[in-house]
Parts: sequence; structure tokens; C-alpha cells
Amino acid sequence: MTDSNEKTRPRLFVDADACPVKAECERVAERHRIEMIVVSNGGIRPSRNPLIRNVIVPPEPDAADDWIAENAHVGDVIVTSDIPLASRGLEIGARVLKANGQEFTEANIGNALAGREIAAHMREVTGEQGRNAAFTQKDRSKFSSALEVMMQAVLRG
Repeated sequence: MTDSNEKTRPRLFVDADACPVKAECERVAERHRIEMIVVSNGGIRPSRNPLIRNVIVPPEPDAADDWIAENAHVGDVIVTSDIPLASRGLEIGARVLKANGQEFTEANIGNALAGREIAAHMREVTGEQGRNAAFTQKDRSKFSSALEVMMQAVLRG
């Protein structure tokens, strides 16, 4: 049982379906000896690392997002490119990082949500599907650095 004044160790939640930086997340979790929770609809090979917990959710829309939002707490870190999940994470006091190394914050989440709505509307009007830019080694490196800095800040409190 923990004292209510005792700070709990942060956890790293990974919205794992289509996440290109799972290996980078695992390295940071290992380096800082924190629990990493990989949430997916399945199809992800479980890690043998005892710090890594795999959670399989039903293959329903937003099931992984809902599970993360219901289980993350203040001070945890969430890795996701899903803007509504990022918003929910910020509401509970978690830190949220996109796979390209961009941090979602209270200052930028409103614009991200608005941009998402505009893009959805444009797809509806034009019938065109957006294209995701190729994920580069530079993106991977930027993410690794950003996650390391974020994790150090979270651990310092």
C-alpha cells in the first residue's frame, strides 16, 4: 500500500497499433527501469522483457485508446499519434508524445484537434485519402531524444 504523499513511478503507455517506435520506447523504459505497457488489438509480438506488459484489447474502434485513457494517470507518458487520445491523456495529467518526437501540450492540442477535423472534412468533400509521409531515421532519432528528455523530466517530478 502506498502513502498518498508518495510519488509513484511513471509508466510508459504505447498505443502500439501502427506505432513505428516501439523498440525506441523499450530502450528508454529499460534504461530508466520503468514499466512499459504496450496496448494493441493484437498481432504484436510480446516482449520477453519483464518491464514490458502487453495488453490486447478487442478489435473495436478506439478500444486501445479507451484502455489507455482509463488506465493512465498523472505523470505517466503516452506515446500516440492519435490526437483525440492525446487530448484525453493531457486531460488526466499525462505527458503525450507523437512518434515523430512532437509533444502534445495544452498549448497545441486545440490546433491539432481542429486540423484533424478540417482534414476529415476535406476527405469527406473530396473523397481523397491523405498520405502519411515516410517515417525516416531522422524522425526516429528525434523521437528517441524527445522521449529521453521527457522521461528524465517526468522522473525528476
